[in-house]
Amino acid sequence: MMVCDWRTFSTDLETYTQDVFEAAIGDEFEAMMFKENEHVPAYIWTVNYVIRVNKYSKVISDISFEKIPRNPVCE
Repeated sequence: MMVCDWRTFSTDLETYTQDVFEAAIGDEFEAMMFKENEHVPAYIWTVNYVIRVNKYSKVISDISFEKIPRNPVCE
């Protein structure tokens, strides 16, 4: 499901508000996509990036962000 309004989400270590996310990524939020029955988004779009949210869990659940440029310049 694609949403254009920020939805706060949490892991065991962090609660991600829009302000926390934008400070961590250094870019402005535009949209996010959730997979069915998930509370953490799979992808987040910003002005300059598509962010893939990678979930991992051993003892505690956590995530990492992979920044992919939206409009790469090819010469």
